[in-house]
Amino acid sequence: MAESVVGFLIKQLSTFLSQESTLLGGFRPDVQYIKDELGSMKAFLRQAEAKEDNDSQLQEWVKQVREVAYDTEDVLDDFAFRFARGHAGGFIGRVGKIYNSIKNLKARHRISLEIKDIKDRVVEISAIRHQRYQSLYGNQERGSSSYNVANAEYDIRDQALLIEEAKLVGIDQPKKELISKILDGHSHLKVVSVVGMGGLGKTTLVKKVYDDAIVKKQFQSHAWITVSQNFHFNVIIKDLIQQLYEEIRQPVPPQVESMKGIRLSEFVRDFLKERRYILVLDDVWSQNAWETIKYVFPDCNTASRVVLTTRIADVASSSCLAFHDFVHEMKPLSYEDSWTLFCNRTFQSNDCPSNLEEISRKILKKCEGLPLGIVAIGGVLALKDKDRIDEWEMILRGFGGEVDGSGELDRIRRILLLSYNDLPHHLKSCLLYLSIYPEDYPIRNVDNLLDTWIALGFIEEKEGMTATDIAMRYLKELINRSLIQVKDTWHDGKLKECGLHDFLLEIIVSKSKEQCFTTIATGYCTRWPDKVRHLAIHNFTDNPPLGFNSLNCLRSLKSFGYEDPLTTSFLSKFFCGGPKFLKVLNLAGAELDNIPKEVFKLVHLKFLDLSGTRVKVIPKSIGQLQNLEVLILAGTTITELPVEILKLRKLCVLIIGRVGDYSNNFALGGFKSPYGIGKLTFLERLAHIEADSGKIVREIGKLIQLRELSITKLRREDGKELLYSLLRLTNLRELHICSIKEEETLDLQHSISPKLGFLVRLWLNGRLERVPEWVISLQSLSTLVLLNSELSEDENAIGCLGHLSNLVELTLHGAYEGETYCVLRLEDSKNSRD
Repeated sequence: MAESVVGFLIKQLSTFLSQESTLLGGFRPDVQYIKDELGSMKAFLRQAEAKEDNDSQLQEWVKQVREVAYDTEDVLDDFAFRFARGHAGGFIGRVGKIYNSIKNLKARHRISLEIKDIKDRVVEISAIRHQRYQSLYGNQERGSSSYNVANAEYDIRDQALLIEEAKLVGIDQPKKELISKILDGHSHLKVVSVVGMGGLGKTTLVKKVYDDAIVKKQFQSHAWITVSQNFHFNVIIKDLIQQLYEEIRQPVPPQVESMKGIRLSEFVRDFLKERRYILVLDDVWSQNAWETIKYVFPDCNTASRVVLTTRIADVASSSCLAFHDFVHEMKPLSYEDSWTLFCNRTFQSNDCPSNLEEISRKILKKCEGLPLGIVAIGGVLALKDKDRIDEWEMILRGFGGEVDGSGELDRIRRILLLSYNDLPHHLKSCLLYLSIYPEDYPIRNVDNLLDTWIALGFIEEKEGMTATDIAMRYLKELINRSLIQVKDTWHDGKLKECGLHDFLLEIIVSKSKEQCFTTIATGYCTRWPDKVRHLAIHNFTDNPPLGFNSLNCLRSLKSFGYEDPLTTSFLSKFFCGGPKFLKVLNLAGAELDNIPKEVFKLVHLKFLDLSGTRVKVIPKSIGQLQNLEVLILAGTTITELPVEILKLRKLCVLIIGRVGDYSNNFALGGFKSPYGIGKLTFLERLAHIEADSGKIVREIGKLIQLRELSITKLRREDGKELLYSLLRLTNLRELHICSIKEEETLDLQHSISPKLGFLVRLWLNGRLERVPEWVISLQSLSTLVLLNSELSEDENAIGCLGHLSNLVELTLHGAYEGETYCVLRLEDSKNSRD
């Protein structure tokens, strides 16, 4: 992690030296020296970090490097905060500069002393490296010839391929056994428990049984509930109710929202008492959890089944006390199955090359039949040069000798740490940041995660690529290394949901705490930690911690939990404590009626998420956040933005979608934009802007970097102007167009034909005289949604769209007069054309 911190800092120092040269004055030589020395240290930090667990002195040295890098970053940000701000022009601007020079004289002197102190520390740290470690480790960074992100190529098939590779081998027999126990004809409620250590594939096995067509058709109701360690009874039971009602395509009764405890249990029992059901309780950690939940399930002689997975043997046995219940104990894979899985993951189902077989079998032996470990180490080896046996031997040596007396969890930890240690520094930062998420938390907003990585500076710039493209490449690389799991994808292959395995989360939480990278504050926290850089708040109740003054190093804040403490008054105190370097502020779902004025003093802020809050107005002071790149206001009641928003020239993401009555398809609320939004030329995602007038539609055409656009309340007379704007938006990937009212026609049929060669998703909501000809030319289109089009019966939309070779999903809702709803999945027909 020190390598990651230093690499990140060197990038900052390079930018700082080039952009702030005149302001630095006498500081410049010292800053340059710090950059050069840290650069020379970085070359051997990766080897040092891989060996520090076995060398306490080396561990202390790495810690000193990390701390000096953090302190340097703080001083640079403090300098920028005080001196590198823009000023007004003319006489007022000159007076302001003189005033600030006098006002900050003491601050400049203090920063000068801090930089000299850091230089002295760097000199000492560098001397220790040369004296103590140069002869042992040298100064060359360990080779990673097979890893080259810049040259790696990805396409949407990578995710599907990874899912196939990660499937367990040797699963057919246990699957057959579980199915036979579930469908054995017993009329009473039966519990089937699957128990084993983490990483053996309990959930995978049960999911295959649960999804089996023979099992599915035997039950009227189906639901899958993830329990986890810190389960909340009311939450998981409401999730169960939601699934049960979704299955019968009915809304959940409104009174459920206010129910708790026994009332919720009775509601579920009444629903299930005359149904044959199968319910999965995944990841149960305690007997108390089972005792709490089991009373929800009625036994009415309907041959219903509860399937439970757990890592704790006592939980499995206590849940299966009836004579017909069954406990299935997961075993490690056989050596043959382990080898098959290893080859699938490492060599993409090909045979192991003869020159690597001996070393591969030695590495595989260390995995001890654990599928999670095999997939993890296979992901590392898949990217190694098949002709460099020395690289493979280095992986073998990295296991650290024989493991004597270690627990099973420690063995998995060693394997996953091997994957972590093999990461380049920029991916380590991205992965460690995920330690802010609670256990079993699904990362459904992937774009939000990528934007956060970008705002925090984890993404290295590459010529010819946008930061978003690079961030997605990082995410795919972490998926490819089996460190992030694909949970779900859209029908066109786009990543929908991802997450972390529980054991990996435990490892990176531990690593992050050790590296002072992220800190998780829970309801048991009484004081804020010192020098925290990335803070996650989990489930606070009434008494938030004290000690706000320790937050002056904070770079990001995100809150999770069902009882959110982030009220306006709480945040006012929080920001008065001094987190002046904050770059990411995620207040989604907080109990906010307005934005604390202290937020607008955060001049480093790049990411601000206020979605799901009660904020009604964005004040003019938003214009002070001139470094802001992401502003998310989805699910609020905000209807318009002040003209000061146009000062935010670095803005890349602007998303506003207010809450309201959606019973009318045309009630979709967007926002009124001030005229001149075309000045925000860095915008890549814009939603949901109201057309309002032809001027706004024309302004959109200036946003040539747009990748996603959602425009609502479009009038018929704006259609032609919109097509002219779309002619310039050649980078669009997603486009949503909604008319202003039901009887309004989307006039998109003109001789103008936008060349949207990258467009993969298109939503058209409103009347159409016919399917526009330019839509038929969109050869990259994978998803097309036509809502309320009311096409005439002689308009053969499906026939016209048959030439779109990449189309995999076509949704027609009110597309024809009298037609209601139709979704066509075209994967099979596409394959037949191929």
